[in-house]
Amino acid sequence: MDTQLTAGSSNALVKIPAKLVSYLLHPLFVPTFIFIWMTMRFPYEFNIQERMLKLRMVTVFWTSAFFPAFTVFLLWRLKFISGIFLRNQKDRIVPYVATMFFYWWLWYLSKNFTDQPLALKSFFLGIFFSTILGLTINNFLKLSMHAMGAAGGWVFMILVCFHYGLHLGTDLSVATILAGLICSARLALSEHSTKEIYVGFFVGVISQLLAYIITF
Repeated sequence: MDTQLTAGSSNALVKIPAKLVSYLLHPLFVPTFIFIWMTMRFPYEFNIQERMLKLRMVTVFWTSAFFPAFTVFLLWRLKFISGIFLRNQKDRIVPYVATMFFYWWLWYLSKNFTDQPLALKSFFLGIFFSTILGLTINNFLKLSMHAMGAAGGWVFMILVCFHYGLHLGTDLSVATILAGLICSARLALSEHSTKEIYVGFFVGVISQLLAYIITF
């Protein structure tokens, strides 16, 4: 009995922080995090008033996080999907399509912005590509969206440093640790197999690399 209680307590100690990591570093938040990071590290690339910059940041959040999340909520309430956590491949199909549209819209808008870094155009194209690949692979495997988002943000930061000829060691170290935490959290919660984590991570990396090649 004591052994079972100890095991249950240890399991809770692992799952609680794993859930926090999964929620706070959800893939839908990655575009907003990247936008904020760009404004902090490359403010000179934004030829825009501070008020408009904040407004654009809000726009990125609403388009890349709020609307996709709200779409999932509506699908759940209308009983088109079994739950908001999208634990099976069938539930993920329409959310993938909806998110694909919102990410395409971000990229399309960024094409016409001359007052923000071209790198953001590359990033938005990359996350659009990731939804296309994610939807395609979803027919065969429930790849990890968390790993896909973490990898996309991580490799984009590396590409930006390469593009600007900078060595932001601290930023890259933090991004690497966070990517590892996110993937570890999904494994700790038994939400994905190791294969699903690796495939999701690979999709995130290849999508950003492809977008960078096309953009630059």
